[in-house]
Amino acid sequence: WLHLPALGNIGFTIIFVLFAILHCIALEGSRRTALFFAISGIVCYSMEEIGVRTGLIYGAYHYSALLGPRLGDVPIIIPLAYFMMIYPSWLVARALLRGVDTHAISGLTAHALVAALVMTAWDVVMDPGMAAAGNWIWEKGGAYFGVPRHNFLGWLLTTFLVYWIAGWFWQPAPQPTQAAKTFASLPIIVYAFFAVRYIASNDIPALQLIALFCMGVPAFVALLQTYLNNTTDTKTIVEPSR
Repeated sequence: WLHLPALGNIGFTIIFVLFAILHCIALEGSRRTALFFAISGIVCYSMEEIGVRTGLIYGAYHYSALLGPRLGDVPIIIPLAYFMMIYPSWLVARALLRGVDTHAISGLTAHALVAALVMTAWDVVMDPGMAAAGNWIWEKGGAYFGVPRHNFLGWLLTTFLVYWIAGWFWQPAPQPTQAAKTFASLPIIVYAFFAVRYIASNDIPALQLIALFCMGVPAFVALLQTYLNNTTDTKTIVEPSR
């Protein structure tokens, strides 16, 4: 199962974006999903466009032609790729914080911060290989496999803004209802799948160990929380809005 069809980065991203959107609709309803997706797209595209033009957010970089057509200086696939990662990371963080009241501003902020850390951990594993393959170019290189450390602070800021703004607009939460635990945890399993994929087949051997601890540990703990923690989480399974 590690030898998936050669869909390319764009085809692979589209498949997992569709999964994220459809799962979010099933779990949260179409209106909340549309809001989440719109906030993610606007914030991520804006931060990337500013980042490419100024180098202030992520460091000095630019995209190659490998990722398809662009809007401005950013390939259209990039905001979609963000949501492909944002949604599973958000549910991993929600599992890790099971029992925390995310209705309160402190809980909402904690959820946004942990989700941003979980997603940035994904980039810590992914970015060196994608850059080495020529998808984007770090113009001045960097201390971490050619990637500047500045980049990861930019990811933390970008994703924190997405999660916090979306969480704010999602208030109040709908009433909880029952749903299959395995179905609700599918995005966590997807996050774990990517972790295993990087551990098993990363072209940079050192990143296999980094993937184990950066992505593997939060995925493992999130799955333990999902299947072994009996604390009721009223934010995990909700009735879709009509």
